[in-house]
Amino acid sequence: MATLAGALSRPTSYSGWWSWVTTVDHKRIGILYGVTAFIFFLLGGVEALIMRVQLARPDQGIIAADVFNQLFTMHALTMIFLGVMPLGAAFFNFVIPLMIGARDVAFPRLNAFSYWVFLAGGLLLNWGWLTGESPAAGWFAYANLTDTTYSPDQGMNFYVLGLAVLGVSSTAAGLNFIVTIINMRAPGMTLMRMPLFVWMTLVTMFLVVTAFPVITVGLIELGFDRFYGFNFFDTTAGASPLLWQHLFWVFGHPEVYILILPAMGIVSEVLPTFSRKPLFGYPVVVFSGVVIGFMGWMVWSHHMFTVGMGVTATSVFTLTTMIIAVPTGVKIFNWLGTMWGGAISFTTAMLFALGFISMFIVGGLSGVMHSIAPSDAQQHETYFVVAHIHYVLFGGSFFALFSGIYYWFPKITGRLLNEKLGKFHFWATFTAFNITFFPMHIVGLEGMPRRIYTYSEGMGWDIGNMLSTIGAFLLAAATLVFIHNLFRSARKGERAGNDPWDGRTLEWSIPSPPPIYNFAEIPQVHGRDPHWESKYPNGKPVPAGGSNGHEEEPYHSIAASRRGIHLPDLSYYPFIAAFGLFVASFGFVYDFGFRNIPFLAVIGLIITLIGSYGWALEPVSEESH
Repeated sequence: MATLAGALSRPTSYSGWWSWVTTVDHKRIGILYGVTAFIFFLLGGVEALIMRVQLARPDQGIIAADVFNQLFTMHALTMIFLGVMPLGAAFFNFVIPLMIGARDVAFPRLNAFSYWVFLAGGLLLNWGWLTGESPAAGWFAYANLTDTTYSPDQGMNFYVLGLAVLGVSSTAAGLNFIVTIINMRAPGMTLMRMPLFVWMTLVTMFLVVTAFPVITVGLIELGFDRFYGFNFFDTTAGASPLLWQHLFWVFGHPEVYILILPAMGIVSEVLPTFSRKPLFGYPVVVFSGVVIGFMGWMVWSHHMFTVGMGVTATSVFTLTTMIIAVPTGVKIFNWLGTMWGGAISFTTAMLFALGFISMFIVGGLSGVMHSIAPSDAQQHETYFVVAHIHYVLFGGSFFALFSGIYYWFPKITGRLLNEKLGKFHFWATFTAFNITFFPMHIVGLEGMPRRIYTYSEGMGWDIGNMLSTIGAFLLAAATLVFIHNLFRSARKGERAGNDPWDGRTLEWSIPSPPPIYNFAEIPQVHGRDPHWESKYPNGKPVPAGGSNGHEEEPYHSIAASRRGIHLPDLSYYPFIAAFGLFVASFGFVYDFGFRNIPFLAVIGLIITLIGSYGWALEPVSEESH
């Protein structure tokens, strides 16, 4: 069996589509994450546009209420779990090993497995669109809307299994990156010399491996209720639907920081580079990120101020929600301190980073308003909350992710994105975003509830909703400009060279795109901005403009011998193991069983075991690459 495993799983070609299926290279996996997540982002955008068309005017019946329920549920699930998180994972995969001076992640096959499981979970979550039975109980899936009485179709089954499979992917990736960051840093890169993006990734991964088990417990209980008639959330059997709310939000609020901390890390890399200054107050920024991760566990019940928890619980969560704004404010002041007195270059990446700061401040201020229980009672379940979450997640996370794309695209492809198109993309996105979401604050304060699919004329919500719909289509147009820029630049964009931004960190010290082995020789790190320090060893002032991208590489010669560099072999066993989970999930959704045995689920689990067995016995090649 071991011989067969070796014969089947060691393709030698690094080109062609099959090499992408079998790849374990962190850079290719990062690209797979990024492309897949962007496709899901576009799908989530289409879902949003359909909803905005329905809400543009009063008393419209373009889509039915049940379809609208499916759209707003899937829009949130898609953007959060299939858009923001995996786009962040794309940067984790591509950039983190380069930033810490490593040749790959700690467990390359586990990394590939996490991607293929993510893809399986995303397909499962969206499978209901093919059958007309998508989840329709909101992304939070409150009981008792999720039991078979109120959700009798398969939609919530796809929710349970899709999120459970995605949780496997996230947990595998989280453990992998924790080990990678802790154990695989280049010599001399102490914890307090790590780039901020690496620090925020580390905090995020600890949140991932501790938060996802919580929602997994809830999903298992919900699955037992739906598949086997258990009573975890059935009030008629004496259960409490608040159990689900507590489980969900104990996961849900750390999830907010799982989405936003990588964005903060990206901004903390972009601002110093284009301000030509080291990050102001580095230890304080690190500490504030750790505090945010820790306190993220202490604020979940501000989502539940209206359920009657009592004065004591409400008071405690009011205070903790106010306090968690402090470390975020610290970061903002440090970012402003970084720019103060700097030689700022207003590149597209810098503009999106500044857009992140301004929009996240607006979202943060409305979030602090929700910490005040009487105020929250008025705003709860209104469009004011919809405005808040979009200022945090779109104005926050997506603006920072766009900044990261413009910043690291040259390293990924070897070509620069067009700056004129990029700046047009930024200003169009910034304007359209505010046209779309700021009016939601107003209609929310005027009493427009969330999740209604139509409304009566004369409520005073007409202008606000029409503006939001116009803004949504302007956002779509801005995104089309970005897509054009992406394809145009990938084919015939200006060549970037190694270091187009006069970068600070190790990834800018190697060719663009990086060789498969990343570093011919592992670099030795002596400070927090190692590439700047290697270029300017005598304290020479950092120039205001970027370098030409063609300077001599200070850490190793590009033509250095590759002998002695060991890289993991290509393998399709991670794909097989992930495919087995995908097949097994359908065994629980559809009744293909015989005598109460879900045979399809059994077959899927057998496929997963075969993949895992072959993976475990896969021989290690002794050849150097």
